[in-house]
Formats: sequence, C-alpha cells, structure tokens
Amino acid sequence: SEDVLSKDAGECAICLEELQQGDTIARLPCLCIYHKGQVFLRMDIKFQEDAFMGCIDEWFEVNRSCPEHPSD
Repeated sequence: SEDVLSKDAGECAICLEELQQGDTIARLPCLCIYHKGQVFLRMDIKFQEDAFMGCIDEWFEVNRSCPEHPSD
C-alpha cells in the first residue's frame, strides 16, 4: 500500500537513501517500507535528469518478493 512517512525511518534497503518524514513510501505485507514513486537521490546531484527513481517500483519490475524477505 502507498503511504506518506510520518517520521524518519532509517535507510531504504534498495537505494540506501534515508527514509525521511514526508517521503511517499510503499508498505509491503511484511511491513517493510521502501520509497514509492519518484525519489530524488542526493548522491546524484550532478546528474539531476537521471537522479529520480521509484525504488520499490523498479525492484518489482524484475523481482516478485520483498528485498529483505525473499522467501515470503
């Protein structure tokens, strides 16, 4: 399900960027959370046109399970 993060929650296991209050997230059935939709990756500032990605969206294009719980 899609949600807005109400408080900082560590790092996204896919992009390794911090999950910050106000970020749009996807909460999987296992309760893991990841960035959802377009997220600006601060480490790619010099490539701003390529610096956006939807972590969980891109993950699910090639994977069918949670990155942290592949057997679920």
